[in-house]
Parts: sequence; C-alpha cells; structure tokens
Amino acid sequence: MRRIGTAGLTIAAAAVLALVAQQVSACTGIMLKTKDGAIVHGRTLEFGVPVDTSVAVIPRGQVFTGQTPQGDGLKYTVKYGATGIVAFGNPRLLDGVNEAGLAAGSFYFPTFAGYATVTPENQGKALSPADFPNWVLTQFGSVDEVRKAVESGSVVIAPTVLEGWGPVAPPFHYVVYDKTGASLVIEPVGGKLVVHDNPLGVLTNSPSFDWHMTNLRNYIALNPRDVPPVKIDGQTFKALGQGTGMLGLPGDFSPPSRFVRAAVFSATAIPADNADKGVDQVFHILNNFDIPIGVSREVTAGAVYSDYTQMTVARDPQSQRYYYKTYDDQTIRMVDLKAFDLNAKTIRQISTRSEQPVVDMSAKLKPVNEAATSGSR
Repeated sequence: MRRIGTAGLTIAAAAVLALVAQQVSACTGIMLKTKDGAIVHGRTLEFGVPVDTSVAVIPRGQVFTGQTPQGDGLKYTVKYGATGIVAFGNPRLLDGVNEAGLAAGSFYFPTFAGYATVTPENQGKALSPADFPNWVLTQFGSVDEVRKAVESGSVVIAPTVLEGWGPVAPPFHYVVYDKTGASLVIEPVGGKLVVHDNPLGVLTNSPSFDWHMTNLRNYIALNPRDVPPVKIDGQTFKALGQGTGMLGLPGDFSPPSRFVRAAVFSATAIPADNADKGVDQVFHILNNFDIPIGVSREVTAGAVYSDYTQMTVARDPQSQRYYYKTYDDQTIRMVDLKAFDLNAKTIRQISTRSEQPVVDMSAKLKPVNEAATSGSR
C-alpha cells in the first residue's frame, strides 16, 4: 500500500483518510546550532497512507490565491523564492526554506486544530491549511515579520477540503525558523491563530505546543552522563552499560514521547563544526524517529493503515539548500535554491519517488598484504 500514488489511492482509503490520520500521523521536527553559529533544522513526515510528494522551486513573482470553502481567498505575489515539498500536485509548499533563510513546515494537529469560519468580512484574507506555509515562505524573511503579520490578523486559515487529504480539511499546525535561530509555533485553535515562541526548535503533533513544553518538566532528571557506581552496605553496584543517564526516556511513537526525545536529543547533541556537518547530524538524530511499517497501525473499516516515515528532510538556511530522503530510498538528495533563476516565470518540480540503489562492492575487494598479517600467526 505504501507504494500507491495518488491515482492508485482507493476511494475507500480516501474516504477514511481523515479518520485514520487522527491516530497515524507522527511528524517530528528539531533544530541544531553548529560550532560556527550556523542554524540547521529538519523533520520527518509520517502518515498512514501514501502522500504523493514532489520537491518544488517557486520563483518570485508567482501569484497565488488562497483556497476557501466559499471560493477565492487572499491573493498574494511571491516576494521570496523558495524550495521544499508539495503534495498531491498542489503547487503550494507544505515544508521548505526561502532565499532569506526563513523555513516553515506543516505538522499534523488532529483533534486540536480549529480553523476560522469564513465570512464575507474575512474571506479576502483567508488561506487553506496548505496555503498558510506557502504564504509564510514566500512573503517573509524573518520570524519577527511572521509574528507581526499573524498577530495583526493579516490572515485566517479556512477549513478547506484539499485534494488528496481526505473528506475534511487536514488539521495542521506549523513551525517557523529563521537563520538567527529564532523559532515560532503557530496553531489554529478555536478559530484563532495562537503564536508560541519555540526556544528548543522542536515540534511534533497533538496536543498543543504549550502542553508539550509543560510535559518536559517530567523529564528534567534525564542526563547524557552515565550514572556512577553506587555502594550499598559495602557492595558496589556498577551500571550494566552505556546510557544509564537516560533511563526513563520515553521510547514509544506517541507525539508526547517523540517531543521529549526530540528535545533531549537536540539539546544534548555535541555541536557539529559547520552547517554541512550539521545537516548530517540532523539526519542521524532523526533516524531515531524512523517508524518502520507495522509498529504503529490503525484498523479502520476493516483495513489496516500503518504509519511509517515516508520522508526525512533537513534544511540549511545559510546555503539555502533543502535535503531529503525517503522510505524507499535512503540516499540523501539535495536541491540548491541558489542554482535556480528566481525571476523565472514557472515553478519547477520533481517527484520524490525513487528506489534505493544497492552498490555491489564484491569486485573491489583487494588481497591483504601477507606481511601485514604475519604477526597474527
């Protein structure tokens, strides 16, 4: 089932997608700072049915119109060229980075997302859940600019049904970063957009961001240092192995547990030397959140839907590079925004689908020098 594209998604699967996604949608995002002061970040994309994704580059000057249940919403023209992920053929970035180093991503927010009611008064500033991150990426160069625009009421998010996402509006909340390391989480709650500072740069899914930050207080005893030996009545007890400082770290795939692990792993990571090494580190950390098919599943209408990590991405806002790998191909691929004419007239894109190459090293093995091995006889 994971290999089925949009055309192959059955009507039955599409009909239950919204119900399935309440349980099986497990994205995780992190941010790191390198020794030389660079900021890098990344995230995973999990879902219970295949999401047909492509990497796109959107140049300046493109005109978008927000989608709402009542028709056209906010119209806006691209100010900043951007690259990232689009889904189901909708040319709006759900996750990406722009030429100013601003990055944004959509994360599932089931049972908590509450979009605005569209009225004649607000329709002209309304966006669909997929429009919102695209608007952020193409209109702004810093977290402060995004905050001011959102808190001033410049936009509302309308409960718009989108092709490929099922029969109801997909429930999203959003993370935003800029290259200074500032970060926000923006959540649609009760028809309003609530803005949270995100000092750790971490995000998962439901419940709301402030709940996750409070929950971290349950884990403040976690420590990357191993526990030293303890003497009791003359008997010394030593740890059985490495990692004892992390005893109690939650290991399941629920959003609260993943939030804790993401916060701990990113906070305790030894800083990489530079952004290139930092991107490698982002992928290594996010490997810990990779969900294989079968371990997280939901049965709906007699069908089994297994959540799995369909994509892992990393973003380097300094170089404006966007990296990704997929479930079927762990090769890391990259799109360099600086390699494109950002005054071009058309959007460019390529499907993320590919198969993992296997490199046969058999013929490259060489005889070992006999003199080098003589000492072992």
